[in-house]
Amino acid sequence: QVQLVESGGGLVQPGGSLRLSCAASGSIFSTDVMGWYRQAPGKQRELVARLSRGDYTNYEDTVKGRFTISRDNAKNALYLQMNLLKPEDTAVYYCAILRGPNSYWGQGTQVTVSS
Repeated sequence: QVQLVESGGGLVQPGGSLRLSCAASGSIFSTDVMGWYRQAPGKQRELVARLSRGDYTNYEDTVKGRFTISRDNAKNALYLQMNLLKPEDTAVYYCAILRGPNSYWGQGTQVTVSS
């Protein structure tokens, strides 16, 4: 079992930055796919960024060049650096681990981009 806890969300002005953190308890494997997802009000949850084996990354088109996903294996942590934030980035952000047929999710952290 893996438990995930996100932190770092908040209110930020357009153009600002936030760094989300996800602390994982339990065993994390190098083959795990780790990712950040978000869900805005009235919309479906969508992938924001994903980190796969070999540190291969992929990003949702609207965040490319602004967001960076990274992990710290020693700390069992996943991060999302978000720069040049826009109002349309407002959502609840979730971290997740995808392991074979199983997936583990955090409780989410709210990010609000507004002036």
